[in-house]
Amino acid sequence: MTKSHPGEANPLLEPWTGPFEAPPFDLIRSDEFRAAFDRALAEARAETDAIAANPEPPTFANTIEAVERSGKNLDKVASVFFNLVGTDSDETLEAVERDMAPILSRHRSAFFLNEALFARVAELYANRAKLGLDPEQARVLERYHLNFTRNGAGLPPAAKARLADIGERLASLGAQFGQNVLADEKAYLLILDIEDLGGLPDFLIASAARIAAERGHPGKYGITLSRSSIEPFLQFSNRRDLRERAFRAWSARGESDGHTDNRPIAAEMVRLRAERAALLGYESFAHFRLADTMAKTPQAALDLLESVWTPAVRRAAEEEGALQKLAAAEGENFAIAPWDWRYYAEKQRKAEFDLDEGEIKPYLQLGKLIEAAFYAANRLFGLSFTERFDIPLYNKGARAFEVARDGKPVALFIGDYLARSSKRSGAWMSDFRGQHKLDGAQLPIIVNVMNFAQGGEGEPSLLSFDDARTLFHEFGHGLHGMLSDVTYPTLSGTNVARDFVEFPSQLYEHWLEQPEILRRFALHYETGAPMPETLIEKLVAARKFNQGFATLEYAASALVDLSLHLNATPEDLDVVALEQKELARIGMPEAIAMRHRTPHFQHIFSGESYSAGYYSYLWSEILDADGFEAFHETGDIFHTETARRLHDFVYAAGGSRDYEAAYAGFRGRAPSPEALLRKRGLDGAPAEG
Repeated sequence: MTKSHPGEANPLLEPWTGPFEAPPFDLIRSDEFRAAFDRALAEARAETDAIAANPEPPTFANTIEAVERSGKNLDKVASVFFNLVGTDSDETLEAVERDMAPILSRHRSAFFLNEALFARVAELYANRAKLGLDPEQARVLERYHLNFTRNGAGLPPAAKARLADIGERLASLGAQFGQNVLADEKAYLLILDIEDLGGLPDFLIASAARIAAERGHPGKYGITLSRSSIEPFLQFSNRRDLRERAFRAWSARGESDGHTDNRPIAAEMVRLRAERAALLGYESFAHFRLADTMAKTPQAALDLLESVWTPAVRRAAEEEGALQKLAAAEGENFAIAPWDWRYYAEKQRKAEFDLDEGEIKPYLQLGKLIEAAFYAANRLFGLSFTERFDIPLYNKGARAFEVARDGKPVALFIGDYLARSSKRSGAWMSDFRGQHKLDGAQLPIIVNVMNFAQGGEGEPSLLSFDDARTLFHEFGHGLHGMLSDVTYPTLSGTNVARDFVEFPSQLYEHWLEQPEILRRFALHYETGAPMPETLIEKLVAARKFNQGFATLEYAASALVDLSLHLNATPEDLDVVALEQKELARIGMPEAIAMRHRTPHFQHIFSGESYSAGYYSYLWSEILDADGFEAFHETGDIFHTETARRLHDFVYAAGGSRDYEAAYAGFRGRAPSPEALLRKRGLDGAPAEG
């Protein structure tokens, strides 16, 4: 990589003049980020200081709107940087991340602990009823006042200094945690010979051959710790010894005794979070985090998780019994273990519904599923998607689409779908620029990132049904960003409570499962023939299959997350021992493993997005299950008036409304929790007693 030279213009800080004013990825170099950060931080600090020192009395315009306009270059640099760290990282970016994480945290702390600035915000908040604010402005002011107080404004100097130190250390630890997981995933490769391929379908064999060749083992086959590689291996391989070896490596990410060991990092992060919560006057970090959510309290989140736990345990026991019978019928006498569950569940699904993944996957082409997600958005919200080839992107695997409505651009959407070693595992939505209308319309640039397996040479990438659901889920998040229609950046898009943000994404998954969508877009990759009606019927019938397992692996992770963060004094913490203690308390079946074990639980430790908040997927599922029933009740999955309310009160509203009011505006009432159990097929499970 060429080095930048003194005096050269830094493209990260220059005006971006290309289509959609998208980042000029063809000009950006990894070694330019540090200098860009330094300049952008200095600019942002000067802007904040000027607002705080303004001799004029505070007004909404000279304080809140001024802050909303500040730090534009820092926002530009940070959005590009952190997106690249997740999607196309290299050693230079990782080094910059380690350096910048504490610096950016210190900058954030300095902003929220600026007493002169807080005094202006507090004065406005105290007099808010007299300011003549519109509802969105009132919401912005409320959010600023709350964010300042939740970050330590008004505390004694020693407490504020300690909060800043804690934030800086947590930022460094979170960056290292994520890099350690990525390093473990990149380092592992299960090499297979041709005799090790028993049970594997053609699509997985082709993918494994390509992986091995890329890693320097031509003629062999390779399984990685990417979910799109290892999960189908666990599902289909008839080699129990290899399934166990692969599963144990997958489960042990972040739990080595070497330099990538995340156990001490997680323990320190839990301790620091508890200390921060105590400084802010909260009983625990979980109480602090949930105070600003729909749930409000940890007990409300625990009540929800435990309400599904009992029926899910009973359902999982029935499922395990069926799998045990299958193994016995094959002459096996071992107890079903976590590395067996997916393998025998696939056999059970075929036996129960005459359905197997190998039969489904040829009909689920990545390109067609992208079209399906676009089609549903067109029918619901009038959006059109046109691929753009004139916009430079950061990796040749990414694609750009202009999003329009009524002939007018709405957003730029970037899809980055395929796995690669420079990308962290998982799937997510982010943005390179958020929507707002503060100084004229700023159109959003939204990105969806996934890790689907590459197709064989000349063949499309084929998805499992779970993969396809992930694509729709992340596109639901994407729509939340693209359809945002608010004035202020603070309220834009997905800037909402953690247990509300999953509602638009989980709701969107429902359209994938509709026969109308499958008939149109589930086309065989070789023949072009549509998925047979009998297969569609089997897919729909099998929708609730294995939901005991799915519910427990998720809920166990959420309960461990809360257990970690409800601890008010986590001294001498062994996070794995606490994990095992909590699993024993809740009665986790030995045959099922947590979806995310603590040493690689990036949701809660690579940053704080879901810390003490992993429960939020289930909380949002109440909303999505009940919300989709609104369409079913009309008899039309694209019902125009229902879609309009969904758009206006949810997708376009960002954080501009109270969340309960937003949902009620869409649905006409509060959500029905029973819809969640109906969706998961747990409503008929026997109760305890």
